[in-house]
Amino acid sequence: MTTRRTDDRIVIVGAGLAGASVAVTLREEGFRGPIALLGDEATPPFGRPPLSKTYLQGREGLGSWYVKPPDWYDRREVEFRPDAAVAQLDTAAKQIRLGSDEIIRYDRAVLCTGGRPRRPAIPGTDLPGVHLLRTVADCDAIKSAARPGTRAVVVGMGFIGSEVAASLRQLDVAVTAIVSGATPLDTVLGTEVGATMARIHREHSVQLIPRDRAVRFEGSASVERVVTKAGARIECDFAVVGVGIEPNLSAMADTAIALDNGVLVDAQCRTTVDGTYAAGDVANHLHPLFGRVRVEHYNNAEKMGAAAARSILGDDAPYGYVHTFWSDQYEHKLEYVGHAASWDRFVVRGNVQGQKFVGFYVREGILRAAVGLNRGGDPELDKQGELHACQELIARQAAVPIDVLRDERIDLREL
Repeated sequence: MTTRRTDDRIVIVGAGLAGASVAVTLREEGFRGPIALLGDEATPPFGRPPLSKTYLQGREGLGSWYVKPPDWYDRREVEFRPDAAVAQLDTAAKQIRLGSDEIIRYDRAVLCTGGRPRRPAIPGTDLPGVHLLRTVADCDAIKSAARPGTRAVVVGMGFIGSEVAASLRQLDVAVTAIVSGATPLDTVLGTEVGATMARIHREHSVQLIPRDRAVRFEGSASVERVVTKAGARIECDFAVVGVGIEPNLSAMADTAIALDNGVLVDAQCRTTVDGTYAAGDVANHLHPLFGRVRVEHYNNAEKMGAAAARSILGDDAPYGYVHTFWSDQYEHKLEYVGHAASWDRFVVRGNVQGQKFVGFYVREGILRAAVGLNRGGDPELDKQGELHACQELIARQAAVPIDVLRDERIDLREL
């Protein structure tokens, strides 16, 4: 890789995990030119996982989740600009207009604008006490409402909704959760794993309402109940809506940058406009194994930010990270590796009823993804674990016989 030691001004739009990873990698790889990191929040760049888990529960601060200590940016001559929301990108003039109307010039821009929570277009969503979760301020508002003995409705049981429901129960909040599908997480993990997660939530006294959706929030001064399509009327003290995120694309409107479920980038994190890159939640990237995917998880933000930085510095290697993510719910840890939007076989080794197993997603005979519940090991940290072995098998597009996947006696690392 050829490191460009130039006076190019690199401006990173978005100071979350992906944006900060771009800046850190540029400096660590030897880039000496000016770097500006523009964020729309007041906090230094940090990883968001604790907002739905340990920070929400009051068990952990954010300091250990900072990408770098706050003074790192000054020491490494990275111009970190908090509370600097970007209003418009002008790729022809190579300049950025902030919400304050300040103009910032750039030679190369990296778009790491992330996503924003979807707000359902139903009556009452603007009532006080109806919360979304993305920022520290959002989390602090939920923490303030989550007093022991209060009642909460969680709308949506994807990863954010499931983690929030678990955290609220650990705070002794009574939780009713409205699930659009048959079980939590079934669109991502399938019905078998979803049924296990539903059982875990019920064991912790979460009341699940499956195959339903919220159609109205009601209340006078603040939310008092949630009404569902099936006619349920659920009394509550507050509600948390977790129905996914949508990519932040407003700053890219009226540019030549191609947009489709995010910013379209190639395998080197380059957009359709020369000198412009994207990474993290907002980037719909061309993966050498999985095709076009947009991934909204911590590990991808960190690694894709680093890949975009290396691309700027002249590295032509494709971003081929075999995606991984994790979720902590109660005392349970769920790990996932690969990417499977669909599969024709789901194979388990281990004890589903005992909530300790590894599951394999197979399509056309090829291992596409794997999930571990309380088993398998973090594929990023545990190089001896089953899921790390799966990561390597997925990267090779290995055709592993079903009986081999199921057989506990066969060490996946030896395949």
